[in-house]
Amino acid sequence: MYRILACDDDPDILDVIEITFSSEGYDVLTALNGEEGWNQLQKERIDAVILDYMMPKINGIDLCRRIKSDPLLSQMPVLLVTGKGETEDKLQGLEAGADDYIVKPFEPQELVARVRNLLRRTKLILDTNPLTRLPGNNAISEELKIRIKSGEKFAVAYVDLNQFKAYNDKYGFSAGDQIIKYTATILLKTATKHDPNSFVGHIGGDDFVIISTPTFIEMIAQEIIEKFDQGIKDFYDQQAIESGYIEALSRDKKLKRFPIMTISISIVTNEKRKIEHIAEISQIAAEVKEKVKTLNKSSYLKDRRTDQNR
Repeated sequence: MYRILACDDDPDILDVIEITFSSEGYDVLTALNGEEGWNQLQKERIDAVILDYMMPKINGIDLCRRIKSDPLLSQMPVLLVTGKGETEDKLQGLEAGADDYIVKPFEPQELVARVRNLLRRTKLILDTNPLTRLPGNNAISEELKIRIKSGEKFAVAYVDLNQFKAYNDKYGFSAGDQIIKYTATILLKTATKHDPNSFVGHIGGDDFVIISTPTFIEMIAQEIIEKFDQGIKDFYDQQAIESGYIEALSRDKKLKRFPIMTISISIVTNEKRKIEHIAEISQIAAEVKEKVKTLNKSSYLKDRRTDQNR
């Protein structure tokens, strides 16, 4: 089910949008101003946004710019609603990054059709994870194939979280989603800071992939660990921070203590060995992951074996 966020300071228009889209099978969230809308975008999974041009606190143009400049929201389709229909308003909206616009008064079914087309177009263009909006498994596979085929040196970092399930069980899935988004933001900002040509993908759950070069990958991994460890305690209650652990049910349904979450990064490169297939990368990464998980702290480990000692 697609989830739509409608931002408008007119409650009657919000009612029309909510009733119309709900009858079409959409889940609809509403906001009476731009600030409220932005807060919802930070907390909820949203698939498309309908923004009124004129709103208090943050207007539609500024909110659109904010959405399009956020690395985790930039691919989200935005439809701008203007009450004037003037060319200048439309141009401002498109320059701010809006994907489409509609003029008030509008036919509700036309609005639905426009949003449906935006969602269809976005789905065709991007294979993205619905929570983080990072490229998903198909896009990851294609990127790896391109890197392998190019013959250039590349590095792949598989990133996952330790004790994430226990955190989910203790604090709930909504809190867990915030951890996933927090992690995705760190990965994306850090990777592109060091290597603008890097690729960051979301396999699913708490598993991510970064594709870069051997030159940058260890710097990226080090900074990710530093940033993750600096901020992760903000997602725990004071008692957990002071004790260094939380209590949750283990897989065998027994109450156990689990330490504060850490991050593990397993790095595979073709620096010293030839890699000809994606399956080879996955196999090597699984071997590295098994070792890095034993370190019991946020760590990265790079496979340094050659074809001779593999």
